[in-house]
Amino acid sequence: MLTTELTDTRPAAISLGRGLDLKNPVLLASGTASYGEELSKLTDLSKLGGIVTKAISLEVREGNPPQRIVETPAGMLNTIGLANVGVETFIKEKMPFLRAQQFHTVVNIVGKSIEDYAEVVRRLEEVEDISGYEINLSCPNVKGECIIFGVDERATFEITSTLRKLTHRHLMIKLTPNVTSIGTIALAAERGGADSVSLINTVVGMAVNYKTRKPLLKNVTGGLSGPAIKPIALAKVWEVYNAVKIPIVGMGGITNFDDAMEFFLVGASAVQIGTMNFVNPTVGTSVAEQIEQYFSDETHGRFKDFIGSLKI
Repeated sequence: MLTTELTDTRPAAISLGRGLDLKNPVLLASGTASYGEELSKLTDLSKLGGIVTKAISLEVREGNPPQRIVETPAGMLNTIGLANVGVETFIKEKMPFLRAQQFHTVVNIVGKSIEDYAEVVRRLEEVEDISGYEINLSCPNVKGECIIFGVDERATFEITSTLRKLTHRHLMIKLTPNVTSIGTIALAAERGGADSVSLINTVVGMAVNYKTRKPLLKNVTGGLSGPAIKPIALAKVWEVYNAVKIPIVGMGGITNFDDAMEFFLVGASAVQIGTMNFVNPTVGTSVAEQIEQYFSDETHGRFKDFIGSLKI
């Protein structure tokens, strides 16, 4: 499934292709580690394969009004609305820290139109020390924007192929689970030139108070993340693994080493840890160390051979 040969000899090193060669297969998910600097005060980020930045759009975004986060049983609903500093401030104020780090930086990109996405990529192409882009086609808490691309295979192909022409960096397409056939969408991304796909983003959810008869989120619905969605995520990763040849970055409810191993078993070449960062900021580094330790034992075989080795 991997697109390049890897020269790194560390036990859990993995290549996702086009320069995204990870020393271990653990990244922190977009929106849960901000731009890295804040979390660096709580954990050693150099032990990770990389981080995916908070979403970056062409202009500054304030996001949705509060209340925009609600805790749920085994999860969290959010309707942040892709609040971010905008591409120019990101380049000037956030990249200096990221440039100095010992991990890969993948920039998550969002937009209202294909041209928005394209312009952000054009501006970031002039910036050094970015390893790749995660193109967010799946944002259930922003009405009428990027989710339009993520649920339509033709739109997914169009935006992927457009961005492919603009960059030689790694191009990762982030997929929504809120579709009938995620495998079909993944195939469209692959045909459009994606180097990898990441999945799943949050599942549309809702929380209400029957006493007040009101929703708990100002936006009424939001994106459900956390352990509650892991079974959905595993099924979607398995579906995509059997549909495409490009690497898969799995996410959705990963809280520990065992969860990550389950994602590798069903076909993920790497994982992203998200919501758990709010509970335990050291979870990513801990999982990365445990994966490396596990595959240091030769009796467990090679990491790349473990990927997708589920026995049916």
